[in-house]
Amino acid sequence: MGVNVFDELNARGMIAQTTNAEKTRELLGGKEPVTFYIGFDPTADSLHVGHFVQLMVMAHMQKAGHRPVALLGGGTGMIGDPTGKSDMRKMMTPETIQYHVDCFKKQMSRFVDFSEGKALMVNNADWLLNLNYIDFLREVGVHFSVNRMLTFECFKQRLERGLSFMEFNYMLMQSYDFFYLNQQYGCTLELGGDDQWSNILGGVELCRRKAGKEVYGMTFALLTTSEGKKMGKTEKGAVWLDPDKTPPYEFFQYWRNIDDADVGKCLRMPTFLSVGEIEEMELAGDINRNKERLAHELTALVHGRAEADKALEAARALFGGGGDSDNMPSTTLPADAFTDGAIPVIELLVRTGLAPSRGEARRLIQQGGVSVDGEKVEDIAAAVPASDFEKGQIILKKGKKVFHKAIKG
Repeated sequence: MGVNVFDELNARGMIAQTTNAEKTRELLGGKEPVTFYIGFDPTADSLHVGHFVQLMVMAHMQKAGHRPVALLGGGTGMIGDPTGKSDMRKMMTPETIQYHVDCFKKQMSRFVDFSEGKALMVNNADWLLNLNYIDFLREVGVHFSVNRMLTFECFKQRLERGLSFMEFNYMLMQSYDFFYLNQQYGCTLELGGDDQWSNILGGVELCRRKAGKEVYGMTFALLTTSEGKKMGKTEKGAVWLDPDKTPPYEFFQYWRNIDDADVGKCLRMPTFLSVGEIEEMELAGDINRNKERLAHELTALVHGRAEADKALEAARALFGGGGDSDNMPSTTLPADAFTDGAIPVIELLVRTGLAPSRGEARRLIQQGGVSVDGEKVEDIAAAVPASDFEKGQIILKKGKKVFHKAIKG
């Protein structure tokens, strides 16, 4: 199988915690392929940057000869994981959840090969929705201590604000998933983000108590900034993998504009570049070139090489003053956006999503961070006349690197 994938993931700084590091490494370095699983609750119609590390871990593990099981939470999604949430999640209909599951399947296929038994995709609705409640309590609930569950951080954070009994059951359901997959598919390893540690411990313990099986759990570091904030958020909201929600150019620009301190981590965790090559790039010290390489690699992974090349060309042309706007994100302005033959710049910034509010738009202008067709805007009351749209569009620039095309409809 070549290099032990445990060592590869560790060298990339991806592994956070393991239930037994020595035995997990031994398992992954053995001659037999290991069946492992990662769960995804379908809370939206697209995966986002927060899922990137999970997808890359699955891909690295598969490349090393192991068999991924992508578990889609059609059942658990009806409850909602309380981990890291200050309030109860909005409940979704079964139809909405199924639509989200279908969207996830399509996006995951870019990272994992599901052909010819190389990987499995399962939906826990297939077994959770048919459980008998009394039987579940007797066969699964009996193995969980409420006292111990209340010591886990995911519950402690919620107790003050209120935790529903429905959400309290989530850990039991996720733990049962591991037991079920172990029984049906020989799954011996559960992986997840570090915020899933308590849920994973529950599954490992359930398999031991209920089936006498030794199974393992491993978590990986969350993709966070040097300040500890989760990556993948912009003023517009989440950075999605669906091109209709986050266009390839915007996706490229998100990675191109990350802080210098975060580039090394992002090159290691969500790309396939070798650790040796990344270290050479860091030694060369060209941070802008490294950011460009990072953005191109990740855009190619998610949207394909052709889209990544387009985004790269558009970014280089814009930064070089060429002004190629073909692949730039754009907003079409309706006729009623213009008052007395003009549109205020503040209104433009809000309508294009470059500012989340009029107050933030005003602040950007006051700080000198806004340009229209290369001219810096210095007056918060400035407006762009309709005549400036004689070519059908204008180019807005926020800061040094964010460009947006406004089109007159």
